[in-house]
Amino acid sequence: MDRRLTHLPDLPDPRPGREPQVAVIALGSNEGDRGEMLRAAAERLRRLPLVDDLVMSEPIETVALKPDGPDPDAPPYLNAVALMTTRLAPQVLLGMLHAVEEEQGRVRVERWGDRTLDLDLIAYGDVASDVPHLQVPHPRAAERLFVLEPWLSIDPDAVLPGAGRVDELVRRLRDAGER
Repeated sequence: MDRRLTHLPDLPDPRPGREPQVAVIALGSNEGDRGEMLRAAAERLRRLPLVDDLVMSEPIETVALKPDGPDPDAPPYLNAVALMTTRLAPQVLLGMLHAVEEEQGRVRVERWGDRTLDLDLIAYGDVASDVPHLQVPHPRAAERLFVLEPWLSIDPDAVLPGAGRVDELVRRLRDAGER
């Protein structure tokens, strides 16, 4: 019997799952080696199951944001955005984001507190959900230049579902900040 491999016709992807979606993930760190934390997180996200591609923006440094507003006395953040093509369900992806945070030493003590790594699911295709355990698009994304600017740098045509074009959101926030 001839056991040589022969070319097979194009077959459907054998991995089951949904249609690929682009997930927008914000990454932030203000403890430890922030740059290494973001790099390691991006590498870990690339290796998640059912992830076909990941592109990450260059990181930017920003002032820590607390519930009362910017806190210049807190350690500054390094922020980036990643675009991930995945067939993971959004709730499964969110759970995996939390697991990656924990792997990199995140301890949830104080809401909006300092952290080794923060991973937020900003958008997942056109999915909209406002259930407490899965809020997409992220309810405050349209107000955060530290999310919108890095996102825009890797996707100039980006649209935040329910809020509009990211370039317009950035322009409005910058204009409001100049007043």
